[in-house]
Amino acid sequence: MIESEIEISEDLVRDLLREQHPDLAELPIREVAGGWGNQMWRLGDDLAVRMQRMDTSPELQLKERRWLPLLAPRLPLAIPTPVRDGAPSERFPKVWTVMTWVAGTPLDHGSITRGDHAADSLAGFLKALHVEAPTDAPDASDFGAHPEECTDGFEHFLQAVDLGRFAEVDIRAVWDDAVAAPEWEGPRVWVHGDLHPANVVVTDGTLAGVVDFGALFAGDPAWDLAAAWVLLPAGGASRFFAGYAQADEATVRRARGLAVMKSLFLMLMGQNGDRGLPGGKRGWGPAGRSSLDRVLQGL
Repeated sequence: MIESEIEISEDLVRDLLREQHPDLAELPIREVAGGWGNQMWRLGDDLAVRMQRMDTSPELQLKERRWLPLLAPRLPLAIPTPVRDGAPSERFPKVWTVMTWVAGTPLDHGSITRGDHAADSLAGFLKALHVEAPTDAPDASDFGAHPEECTDGFEHFLQAVDLGRFAEVDIRAVWDDAVAAPEWEGPRVWVHGDLHPANVVVTDGTLAGVVDFGALFAGDPAWDLAAAWVLLPAGGASRFFAGYAQADEATVRRARGLAVMKSLFLMLMGQNGDRGLPGGKRGWGPAGRSSLDRVLQGL
């Protein structure tokens, strides 16, 4: 076990609740599979406990605590909203937060069968999210940079992944076009920043909620618009952009490149999972390949 990793059990979660929020301590607790930087525990029917695990800084959870209550009321899909703060203690020297539970199945364990509805829902959600952020909103970090500044990461993913039937020349063409696209010149708008199949949930074959806002920043919306290919089935991107109706050509070019990079990341995580490597996600490989196929074919 490395220093930043803490073994989190049901008993630990219940003890922390008894110490800091005793009125919630007797609710049923059950672990939620998945998670890396944070581990989730379902608390009763309507709540969840988000425990800092591999994240080395509390800043991501603190950012969610500050901004999600302001964003949630105007977003058309459900998002987790902090309701209680958990302070570091001798028993658990990291932050933890009680949040509302977003019902549904993570897309990496589910599917979208109502493609048009999902495209419209995603467009409506991002139109509502992508409004000018206040001056003290968090700036972009690793998430949010222009594709040109992400070339090292792109090259790492490209070289590490078994491309199979995909041609490297086709992948590089989309990426190079994104790198050549002009930078975002609009206002700093709110951006989720990390939309991929594990960070959205589905019910009845369509999108129902968006989770994990740890990458939240104000800046270039292209980072979210990549989700048109990463999340939606074939044909969904064109319907999405028609409904979103506020992306210029340069932003779409950047979004396509970022979708390629995100697809390669999903493929690498899946490949690592197949090889039994730490942090690997076996189910992510097919999602990444499908996403890359949609981007390259312009679907």
